[in-house]
Amino acid sequence: MLRNAVQPWHLLVVLVVCLLVFGSKKLPDMARSLGRSMRILKSEARALRSDDTP
Repeated sequence: MLRNAVQPWHLLVVLVVCLLVFGSKKLPDMARSLGRSMRILKSEARALRSDDTP
């Protein structure tokens, strides 16, 4: 039913809508903060895994 639901042109439309909604000045800041959040999440996950092993 949902086979091939996300096509490349869907991603292009989403990017254009984000650009229109947030503007070109806020997008780099949002991407930077998302990257920081992902790094923090990875480091916390690694710390939890290393705490579990005896």
